[in-house]
Amino acid sequence: MPDSSIIDQLNSVIAHHPVDEVLVALPMNKYGPLVETIVRHCEEQGIVVRVRTEIFNLQVARSYLDDLQGVPVMTIQSGPTDGWALVVKRLIDIAGSAALLLALAPLFVIVMLLIRLDSAGPIFFAQERVGFNKRRFRMLKFRTMADGSDRQQHVLEHLNEVEGPVFKIKNDPRVTRVGRFLRRFSIDELPQLINVLRGDMSLVGPRPLPVRDVDRIELQWHKRRFSIRPGITCLWQVNGRSNIGFDDWVRMDLDYIDKWSLGLDLLILMKTIPAVFKGPGAY
Repeated sequence: MPDSSIIDQLNSVIAHHPVDEVLVALPMNKYGPLVETIVRHCEEQGIVVRVRTEIFNLQVARSYLDDLQGVPVMTIQSGPTDGWALVVKRLIDIAGSAALLLALAPLFVIVMLLIRLDSAGPIFFAQERVGFNKRRFRMLKFRTMADGSDRQQHVLEHLNEVEGPVFKIKNDPRVTRVGRFLRRFSIDELPQLINVLRGDMSLVGPRPLPVRDVDRIELQWHKRRFSIRPGITCLWQVNGRSNIGFDDWVRMDLDYIDKWSLGLDLLILMKTIPAVFKGPGAY
């Protein structure tokens, strides 16, 4: 049917019959000009119009109408939608990290002393990591290797025991005696509570990868893990850690992103403690 005939019929209906709303279910990518004309005619008579917005064939993202400084826009988003739940998540991060830093202060002092006595070098190790929307930040850890070991990684690349872009060696010769104990119980990760307090990380979220690993990611779908703030623990940590391949690791991260809720965060936090003491895949 010609567009002019459709508009004539529409004008006849809305002019002679009571009409509360008009629903336009035409695909915008094919009938954009016609939809615009229909909207304009309804607008002239003050009739509510609802327009289907599925312009794209989305696989995992969701679309919704939003307002940008008074301009209506369609937002397409695959990560958690901004709202009160994310605000609560951030408040939990602030309160939780601050409380843990205070409670664990004596442990921090003991660990700092052990590191100082065990090997020469700084107590903390700061490494550039890739976080939310690929923003880079300096992630803190207790140093578990001999000072300067990070600069020797290229020499050990052939010993890598993990598939994919990540680098891990079960019996890494660079790890110190104290460092091996700290890694066994993930104590070396505790300084990341400072990153959580700063806002670089969350208590729960996909682990932030080193720049070296991110540069080696070849599959684009792997990069969707950057669509949420990284965390200290996530599904990977409570399901075997290093014993899981990188593809499965990323799938767990994406599953977390797609199903995210405050309840899921609480469940992961509760499972993290026994997972740490069991230590599967921790090295």
